[in-house]
Amino acid sequence: MPNRKKLVAYITTGYPSLDFTVDAALALKEAGVDTLELGMPFSDPVADGPVIEAANLKALQNGFKLKHLFEASAKIAPHVDTLWMGYFNPFYHKGMDNFIAKAKETGVNGFIIPDLPLEEAAPYKPSIEAAGLSLIDFIAPTDSETRIKQIVTNAQKFIYLVAYAGITGSGKSEDLQPIITSIKKYSDTPVYVGFGVDQHTAKEKAKGVDGVIVGSAFVKVLLDESLNNTQKITKISAIAKEIREKINS
Repeated sequence: MPNRKKLVAYITTGYPSLDFTVDAALALKEAGVDTLELGMPFSDPVADGPVIEAANLKALQNGFKLKHLFEASAKIAPHVDTLWMGYFNPFYHKGMDNFIAKAKETGVNGFIIPDLPLEEAAPYKPSIEAAGLSLIDFIAPTDSETRIKQIVTNAQKFIYLVAYAGITGSGKSEDLQPIITSIKKYSDTPVYVGFGVDQHTAKEKAKGVDGVIVGSAFVKVLLDESLNNTQKITKISAIAKEIREKINS
């Protein structure tokens, strides 16, 4: 029997509230999510679409501070594999060593920093890895084979393949198989595909990869003001179960 494909879920920390974040994270784990990305709200989330950007801004308006990320993580990370997903600015200003110490203290297993390319990550990787944590590497469909080899040779935990396919309105999906083949030539690290993955596209996107990363599909529910918090958690749990089933059917 082939290995079960993994599901990574992203939620924005502190929106609609910190208690909600903890409850939602634990419910997603129950629904079959393997890894949780706790988003660190930031005023200029360059790699995120309008849905996640809106949740970021609302969390900041609600008074989100980094201490809230650490508080929520201490309640979540002992129960589900947790990564912090954030932009480099806070890591730079507060110091990577501070984040490493906080991750160790709360049980968080690593970082996803979309605006920190390979060359700029190089000074930080040794101390992150020495602490037993992972810094997730990104591959884009535009990367050359030479670049892929460079990025994935020492990749840890999983490789984040950005699927530019599936952007709302494009109506067709890009063939990611050639790039997946290139990645697997140079690394045995699992490849997970993210961007544009939801309950409708997950089965197609999961072809040839080891897992999928889903963000906006969950955050859309968090932003839906017609639902109360209990209904939101019920709905994201149902979406997680459906995606998990589809990628493994």
